[in-house]
Amino acid sequence: MIILVTGAGGPTGEAVTGYFRKNGHTVIGVGRRDADLLDRAAVNDLAARIEAEHGRVDGVVHLVGGWRGSGSFAETDLADWDALHDLLIRTLQHVSLAFEPLLRRSDNGRFVIVSAKAAQHPEAGGAAYAAAKAAAEAWTLSLADALRGTSSAATILVVKALVNDAMRAARPDARFAGFTDVNDLAAAIGGLYDRPAQEINGTRWDLTS
Repeated sequence: MIILVTGAGGPTGEAVTGYFRKNGHTVIGVGRRDADLLDRAAVNDLAARIEAEHGRVDGVVHLVGGWRGSGSFAETDLADWDALHDLLIRTLQHVSLAFEPLLRRSDNGRFVIVSAKAAQHPEAGGAAYAAAKAAAEAWTLSLADALRGTSSAATILVVKALVNDAMRAARPDARFAGFTDVNDLAAAIGGLYDRPAQEINGTRWDLTS
């Protein structure tokens, strides 16, 4: 399979790209230095180059993220919304619009975002973050509707937060209760290929339960 991973530069991206490569798949990891996902023309060019080189795309794992919050609702800085809009929504829009035609043609395509429980259960100080995550979920569900009737699916994986080995080493006494390990996330993404597209398309999978 040909798998595109956006936001591939961090620990989560490394876990996901490593998982698919270890299982024999071709992975195209895209970080900030590789493509400007806020530039729609650049993303369209990326899709065209991948199609020209590989002929298809069987998966897009969109991992571009970020978090900003405040001490209270009234202290919310709307500059945080502007930043999160670009990170969590605009990049998703550009990537999904560019790659939807390729996913429609795949025999077993998957489009995946990682969302947070905050999207459904926002807290006062996290209004901007929760709203951006909720918008990203809605956009992904619209993509799922576009993929209905094909062999591809768009799915939302929900976590409380993610944890990796570097975080544990930096805070050895922390419990990270309810957090999802990045390697478990990678395995969950890979497991989506074992289920029929129509079963998982347009669904939210809660990895905290």
